[in-house]
Amino acid sequence: MKIRILSAADVRRALPMGEAIEAMRSAFGQLSANQADMPLRTRLQTDQGLLLFMPAFLRQSREIGFKMVSLWGDNPAKGLPAVIALATVIDPDTGEPKALLNGEMLTAIRTGAGGGLATDLLARSDAKVAAVFGAGVQARAQLEAACAVRAIKEVRIFSRTPARVEAFAAEVVAWPDAPQVVVAGSRREAVTGADIVIAATTSEKPVFDGRDLLPGTHVTGVGSYAPHMQEVDEETVRRSKIVVDSLQACLAEAGDLIVALEKNVISKLDIHAELGQIVNGERPGRESHDEITFFKSVGVAVQDAAAANAVLRAAESQGLGTVVAL
Repeated sequence: MKIRILSAADVRRALPMGEAIEAMRSAFGQLSANQADMPLRTRLQTDQGLLLFMPAFLRQSREIGFKMVSLWGDNPAKGLPAVIALATVIDPDTGEPKALLNGEMLTAIRTGAGGGLATDLLARSDAKVAAVFGAGVQARAQLEAACAVRAIKEVRIFSRTPARVEAFAAEVVAWPDAPQVVVAGSRREAVTGADIVIAATTSEKPVFDGRDLLPGTHVTGVGSYAPHMQEVDEETVRRSKIVVDSLQACLAEAGDLIVALEKNVISKLDIHAELGQIVNGERPGRESHDEITFFKSVGVAVQDAAAANAVLRAAESQGLGTVVAL
């Protein structure tokens, strides 16, 4: 058996954001068309950390992928990352593992691309100003994806860690066709007048006030992934057309929606669509200039499967990575 090992740099080179967005279009379309087998992620709690297991099979495109994520909170004190991920591509005809990929980079790109696809389908076509809450890897990926589908002229960054904000801002201004970067002095300053608001933090409490959103704003929320985490407040949820990556996964894991449902701010009927239903033309995306749209993503395994297979195809054609005989 031979397997291709792909580093973070290999993954980044093999999957440009524009191609990643198209891979997500295929993945979400198949998911909502019942053309994907994807159990809810399996969680294994140990005495030191949490393991997550995420397999998926996309039947139409015949893509199989599996990702394992380790969440070890004490790792930074040991000089190790708190989140470690590994992805595998499986041959659908033989069951053989074909590739091992750096899962952190794959996750960043595929999650960013999912947000980019939602922005393409839900944000106003003339959206120019983006507000980003967070200054980590996912904040970067989400902004990159937004810039791939809209002509962003100004980005406002807000985070509680000034050093990370400075590093993020310095990186963005070096991008080709870089937008003007503003370090927001407050949450309200970041949101007011923004066309696109991106929440990509680890906060368990809302990072902005939904009353500050202007009509026509699009919101992407990707940070909260557990029932007790509420990165986006009930007011935003109440005012928005709600679109989710997976209805089943979000009802089980998305605190932004679970809290609003428990407080009777919304009902399940207020969840407009899965993103794949809009991709497939079953449900409309944005229907007016003034409506507020909210895309909630907890991340689903079909994204990993589609992205990992796209990486492997590019890696094979470009000769990326190292092939090892096991």
